[in-house]
Amino acid sequence: MEEMGRVLILSDVHANLAALEAVLSHAEAGGPIEEIWCLGDMVGYGPQPRECLARLRELGAICLVGNHDLAAIGQISTQDFNPAAAAAARWTQSQLTSEEKEYLSSLEEVIVKGPFTMVHGTLRWPIWEYLYSHEAARAHLERQKTPFSLVGHTHIPMLVVEEPNLPEGCQLFYLPDGLNVTLESFRRLVINPGGVGQPRDGDPRASYAIYDSERGTVTVHRVEYDIARTQRLMAQAGLPRWLIERLSVGR
Repeated sequence: MEEMGRVLILSDVHANLAALEAVLSHAEAGGPIEEIWCLGDMVGYGPQPRECLARLRELGAICLVGNHDLAAIGQISTQDFNPAAAAAARWTQSQLTSEEKEYLSSLEEVIVKGPFTMVHGTLRWPIWEYLYSHEAARAHLERQKTPFSLVGHTHIPMLVVEEPNLPEGCQLFYLPDGLNVTLESFRRLVINPGGVGQPRDGDPRASYAIYDSERGTVTVHRVEYDIARTQRLMAQAGLPRWLIERLSVGR
């Protein structure tokens, strides 16, 4: 595999600067970061969309577009969003500058980088589909041309292993903190690093992953951040109470 050093893999930052900064500090403490890959939804839900975009752009992150990014620039409808998410999308849209909206509109839905294909949702439905089920995983793998792929959107760290001999065609696993996934060229994998800014697996700590090309591994990490600070900023912005409260429980 191509030597890339240590690559920081992020998804679903959701305008949560405190979580993003905690992840950056934690990742950098483990050694130099050569690249940052962000799997979409930099904005939406949280109180600091402009600051998060500025930070990722400052760092030269390779970013994909997600459904909340498109909602924040009016390129998709919020009709299928729950009321709280739709309200947050409208608020986010009011905060972004024209230049920031142009940046989001320029982002790709799918990017191939070395042995990885990156997408926010799935390769069948890049913006909207959640990779929760065996059926969605099989459809994604049918379209995956590289050995490995990275997805976000669910906010849950997860591994899919292709298993052609099984009736389901694959196996799905939850990825706990610190588990090393070994990348083996003889079987295809799908990895979700979890959500930075709004975890949904019952663990409120920010979630991210590190790809170590020298070791041939991807490792999920969890890191605590100042949740109360983000919640105060959300309250000051008038964002929905449910979005504020869910950060405390990771749901």
